[in-house]
Amino acid sequence: MLNRDNWKEIFETIQKNKLRTFLSGFTVALGILIFVVLFGFGNGLINTFDDFFGDDATNVLFVFPGRTTMPYKGYKSNRAIEFDNSDLADIEKNFPLFVEYITPRITRQDTISYLNESNSYTTQAVGPAHQFNEMTIMMKGRYLNDLDIKNKTKYAVIGRLVEQDLFGAKNSIGKYIDVGGSSFKVIGVFQDDGGDNEERIVYIPYTTRQLIEKNTDKISQIVVGFKPEIGYAGAMALDKSLEKFIRSKKFINPKDQNGIFIRNIADQLKQNQQFARVLQIIVGFVAFGTIIAGIIGISNIMVFVVKERTKELGIRKALGATPKAVISTILLESVFITTVSGFVGMLIGIAILSSLGNKLKDFFITNPYIDMSIAISATIVLIIFGAIAGYVPARRAARIKPIVALRDE
Repeated sequence: MLNRDNWKEIFETIQKNKLRTFLSGFTVALGILIFVVLFGFGNGLINTFDDFFGDDATNVLFVFPGRTTMPYKGYKSNRAIEFDNSDLADIEKNFPLFVEYITPRITRQDTISYLNESNSYTTQAVGPAHQFNEMTIMMKGRYLNDLDIKNKTKYAVIGRLVEQDLFGAKNSIGKYIDVGGSSFKVIGVFQDDGGDNEERIVYIPYTTRQLIEKNTDKISQIVVGFKPEIGYAGAMALDKSLEKFIRSKKFINPKDQNGIFIRNIADQLKQNQQFARVLQIIVGFVAFGTIIAGIIGISNIMVFVVKERTKELGIRKALGATPKAVISTILLESVFITTVSGFVGMLIGIAILSSLGNKLKDFFITNPYIDMSIAISATIVLIIFGAIAGYVPARRAARIKPIVALRDE
């Protein structure tokens, strides 16, 4: 293999047959390139699903009230279910081993203004634990606390873009903004990795919202954060137990699918991750198919190459070349072209993935990538099969008698 004359002959053969060499190398490089890019896209899909859930906590249940469609225990159908403050206390009391935190959420759309600047923003009346649910990052000041809830303070925590819209370059901390006709003091500014919409939200104490709205105790939805250590099985058990508990308390028929809704982020995340991995497997099969196509292409080209060189091989054998020498010459040329082309295709594919970044985010592909070990392994597989593709016709040619080979046209 390290014989200088062999390598000199290989390079001379490559130089004389540029088109043939190019087609062989192009087939290999294209196969690896497509494999790397497609496999990277599969990883990009998983990144998209992870990013979608990454800006919020995943150990969360969202409980929404609905409207009944069935009568139950003397209550008529078409009854609007309402949550109130007592539900928060009852859930904490009945599920102490599962619940890490609980917070209500009352969502409204308000016109918010400061001096001559105003705009419409989403206002969410929440408790202190809501910060853990949204994984809110405080830039300035502080978040709402238990005293704010107890004292029903008119404090507001605004998003980064709300401050930018209303205050420009000025500091908003300590300033008063008008929220739907009520004056609130800004005590904090937050940012959120969820995007612009998440940073155009204003948080206020839920008790203050209830006070403004005729001193009611009603809440729109309940957010339950469960302890991460209970795992997926525990999250599913809590989901079922919590639903059963609320149905019993609110007199909702167990078969009524519209009386209450629970969104289990842990379950949703797992299902989406499984879906993303299935897609990746499918993409992986397609990508592997391109390698198979490349192997078939190499095999076809090598058959043609050996047939083209039949007379040459006959002369070699007539001059005393052994079958082993004939095979090694053709095999070495095949492995050399396959190796160089394979790694060139691999590097180009990795470079393409690196250059994409978030450019395909609109197509649900975020930061596509491929592990270097997988890319190298796929390239080595193609090299091995390239060697086999060269060996089979070379072995057949080595068996041809010199006189037969010399007669070949």
